[in-house]
Amino acid sequence: MTKVPLLLTGATGYIGGTVLTRFLQRPDASSFDIRLLVRSDKKAKAIQDLKLPVTVFIGSHTNAELMEQLASQADVVIATADCDSLEAAQSTLKGLKKRHEITGKKPILIHTSGTGVYADLVDGKHADSEVFDDTNPKQIESLPPTAIHRSVDLAVVAGDAEGYVHSYIILPSTVWGTPTGPLFDAKISNAHSIQIPYVARAALARGQGGMLTEGKNVWPIVEIHELADLYSLVYDAIQNKHPMAGHGREGFYNAGYEEYSMKQLATSVSEALVQVKRGTNPEPSSFTPEELEKYFGRYGSFFGSNSRCLSVRSKAIGWSPTKGLREMLASVQYEIEALIAKGL
Repeated sequence: MTKVPLLLTGATGYIGGTVLTRFLQRPDASSFDIRLLVRSDKKAKAIQDLKLPVTVFIGSHTNAELMEQLASQADVVIATADCDSLEAAQSTLKGLKKRHEITGKKPILIHTSGTGVYADLVDGKHADSEVFDDTNPKQIESLPPTAIHRSVDLAVVAGDAEGYVHSYIILPSTVWGTPTGPLFDAKISNAHSIQIPYVARAALARGQGGMLTEGKNVWPIVEIHELADLYSLVYDAIQNKHPMAGHGREGFYNAGYEEYSMKQLATSVSEALVQVKRGTNPEPSSFTPEELEKYFGRYGSFFGSNSRCLSVRSKAIGWSPTKGLREMLASVQYEIEALIAKGL
């Protein structure tokens, strides 16, 4: 049987490493010819030493010539390396266009974006922002081209519209949880998310959980393994021609489950600091402007934003997350302890 050539970028990352694990666990895993693009010679060698059924290429996803070449040899590309690299997306699309010219078939691009594209900067004052439905392309098209992640999303959708690729965009929200799999066991892939550790680092430095103003702003959450499930389900839906497996302008798949407020997160962080004797007040406080600049730089206002969405399309193809707010807030203790173990 001819195997499906599948290129995965970002395998040494938090999301990419978990997606790789999920595809290696699929009952039809042997039907794939999985290829990984890894920047580090050391990590590439470490992956090879694991004797996994994958081929490792060394280089960066921003190396236009290499990315175009590898994409031109793949029927499926799963991009998890950098949702804001327009250069990488353009090179990938060029390669997939060549693939279409060679085979006469439209290759598949599963691209990772993020619900940050829906962010509404409200300075932590309320939760009343527009809720974006992934089955409503007109609503998604109302987003400004200047929104975070949006320029890459638009390029991906444009490639689909040109007719040489079928694109599917997965939008993770606040991702949390401890990933598992061979690359994590070998300490090759990054085992921590971005947003929660960011908040935890600031809290450790100031001795208390923090938020913008009142911390009333909200974001959805997704547990890391349940996010990886969505990538696998999208692939299945494509193969099975599921009626809700839209692509292009109708190919957005939100990965958001329950919502949390920044105050809820900051409170859990404060409580965790008290538990490890790095804080004395279990209640959070508002960041000063100086602290926002110090800890978050130009992204300070982002931590006071709302990102609201409905995962209607994702759930229609069978995605059924179960790990929600209670479990996410309980995981904060682990993140704090992990940062302390690193010397923070």
